[in-house]
Amino acid sequence: MGFVIKRRVSFKTHQSGSSFYFPAIFTENGLLLSHLRYLYTNRNKSQSWIERNTFAVGQLLKFVDHQVSKFSSATELLRAFVEALQFGTIQNEKDCSGLYWSPRRNEDVNVLLRHITDYCDYLDSVHGTDIPKLNPLRRSTYAEERMQWCAYYRRHSRSFLNHLAKPSTQHFSLARKIRGPERHFVDVEAVYRFPEDRIQNLLLYGFVSASGESDYASQLILMLMHYGGLRLSECFHIYTDDISIDPKSGSALISVYHPSDGKSPDERFSNRREYLAYKYGLEPRHEYTRGHRLYSGWKGPMLTNRSLSFDVMFYPASKAVEFTLLLQKYLANKRASEFPFLFVNSKGNPESKKNFNQKYNRAVKRIGLESSKFLGTTPHAHRHSYGYRLGKNGFSQLEIQKAMHHKSPDSCLIYLQATSNEVRELMRGCKL
Repeated sequence: MGFVIKRRVSFKTHQSGSSFYFPAIFTENGLLLSHLRYLYTNRNKSQSWIERNTFAVGQLLKFVDHQVSKFSSATELLRAFVEALQFGTIQNEKDCSGLYWSPRRNEDVNVLLRHITDYCDYLDSVHGTDIPKLNPLRRSTYAEERMQWCAYYRRHSRSFLNHLAKPSTQHFSLARKIRGPERHFVDVEAVYRFPEDRIQNLLLYGFVSASGESDYASQLILMLMHYGGLRLSECFHIYTDDISIDPKSGSALISVYHPSDGKSPDERFSNRREYLAYKYGLEPRHEYTRGHRLYSGWKGPMLTNRSLSFDVMFYPASKAVEFTLLLQKYLANKRASEFPFLFVNSKGNPESKKNFNQKYNRAVKRIGLESSKFLGTTPHAHRHSYGYRLGKNGFSQLEIQKAMHHKSPDSCLIYLQATSNEVRELMRGCKL
């Protein structure tokens, strides 16, 4: 019986001489080098994408190693793999394959299949197209071709310079032979947001130490999420130098820069990647592995400044002044640190998402709530509260898009549409 294991390795190219760290797949035959090279070609993708792609390829190799049936072609093998993902491998309380996979959601199956198809396309581009294909192209049906045209125009309808993108009539005439299960289109109306009537309790009484002292850093992060609409991960990319104070109003002016390509606070360096590497021996925080204590993701928000940054917009605007007052307390008590990041722990090292999440869960329980996504009491629920507050106070779709730094105007529609409860209330108030 063979094996499939994943290990973290350092990959060095001859062209640049730089080292990159990737998850590598090993089997009884050694390193799957082609996949490592494929990850290198996609090194600008997020850590989540890299990990998910590695997982998908690893699962396929495990299936190949455990398969008990003989398949007439590589395509038939892939079809069986997709069915194993969708329905699981346990039938009538038995599993002849020994994989013991549980059924996966249709959306997850499609993601894994897409990762494998893209990797196979890469192999075709490197080794030519004469080798057997796992997921070859076939002639599209009329319905598939129409749907691909619709999807294309939907993606490009809001794209800048979309008049330059003119696909040929043959562009959508082909489709993949193996397709994942149909996706379930659900109008997800519920946006779980933190209850507004409890936010002051959380801010004032949730984040305190055992001795009763206020945790100013966590309070500032909470304000950035709830009143500034930031994602939690974005808070950990902020440097102390990224904040200035408006001398007239006393409002905090905060810019959130791209973690690697954003403008360096030191003009001797071309960007933040170079700045972190030369001055602190650090990588941009979104490039660490997900398990690393310094990792903090980056969702690719819409940047609005030439310095590759966006500005935090507090709402209500008065919260920007409150943020300044709290910031002064934090900086006066902040542990001395050699690092540029605004938020540091009790030892002066960059604060981690994991540590904040632990403090956040304790804070929520301290005010008598349970930390749950479906109760709106997780950190991300504060961003939802911010968007909902804008929608309820008359901000337009494009204004909410700009405030929340969405690339697509449609991303904020959830904050503008009525919920089921609101529709029911309107119905109860209507007189026939």
